Amino acid sequence: MQAEQLKDIVVNALEDVKAKDISVIDVRDRTSVTDYMILASGTSNRHVRSLADSVVTDVKEKGVRYANVEGADASDWILVDLGDIVVHVMMPATREFYDLERLWRDAPSMGAAGSE
Repeated sequence: MQAEQLKDIVVNALEDVKAKDISVIDVRDRTSVTDYMILASGTSNRHVRSLADSVVTDVKEKGVRYANVEGADASDWILVDLGDIVVHVMMPATREFYDLERLWRDAPSMGAAGSE
């Protein structure tokens, strides 16, 4: 599956479970680790966990076999590594504290989606 298709599946999965402030950052020219970073916020620890679960479920249904999840126990910040896509689902305070968008500010932004 191409990174573009995977990106769309991830964004749709996040939108389906009402993620807040979805941001897609194109890091292809900045790192060889991944192609896109997708950030989203949840409204509670349970919501953060549901968002990450939704991503994993949807990509597996589409045939993606590799999905490594880190941080599911804490639920302030869950990272879903899909290879070409790394998804960061966070509580708003955690997202503000680490400010990953600032770290990647020179990378092309694909815009925000799913903001409510």
